[in-house]
Amino acid sequence: MIKDFGAGISLLLRGFKLVFSSPKRVLVGALPAVITAVLMITGWVLLFAYIDSIAGWLTGFADSWSESSRKVMEIAVGISVIAAILGLSVLLFTAITLMIGGPFYEYIAEEVEDELGGVPGAEQVGFWRGFVVGLRGTILLVGVSILFAIPLFICGFIPVIGQTVVPVVAVCINGYLLGIELTGIPFTRRGKSFKERRKLLATRRSMVLGFAVPAYLLCLIPLAAMIVIPAAMAGGTVLSHRLLNGDRATA
Repeated sequence: MIKDFGAGISLLLRGFKLVFSSPKRVLVGALPAVITAVLMITGWVLLFAYIDSIAGWLTGFADSWSESSRKVMEIAVGISVIAAILGLSVLLFTAITLMIGGPFYEYIAEEVEDELGGVPGAEQVGFWRGFVVGLRGTILLVGVSILFAIPLFICGFIPVIGQTVVPVVAVCINGYLLGIELTGIPFTRRGKSFKERRKLLATRRSMVLGFAVPAYLLCLIPLAAMIVIPAAMAGGTVLSHRLLNGDRATA
């Protein structure tokens, strides 16, 4: 388990090396991320501008409480909302970036896999197919993330556990979902379905977590995702190639 987790980290580092070894890959990978960053920043500005109103609406049940108690509850709910949306934002950022940049990231995936030996009879994903696949995967993954986010949101109010265990669990869940997103193009090029991708990744969950959790945490750094996503896409391609070839390649 620990060995697999470490192998996952090395795959992410290899992704950085593969992307930054070519200025063209850096530019190709960064362009869709820049467009998405503008959209996400706009969303975050709106969220912070209206967070007081949102928190007040969510804590309507506390209207009869004392002023101090109601204020503490509003602050706690506001922080929880921001934390929950922050977690979803990384998945949304990746999903939107991959949908916008389908051809760009297919180019990176194709180049990386050519270096690894190629994919005989690989299918061309194309913009519209990549968009549809990405959209379907996004709906499924964000839906799953929300299902987990609701109980985690509630558990966040438990003293100590809510401030220690819950954030770690949330990072692991969202990181793993991010790993599923980042391996979409290599699997699609082989004609593999979302279900097949999910099942195969589950066989090496520790490796996926080792790859995806650091990528997820790096994406939490403002604007870092513009650099991290292309590298993580390359790393996800190596991970996919490795698993689809039964660990024979890219050891």
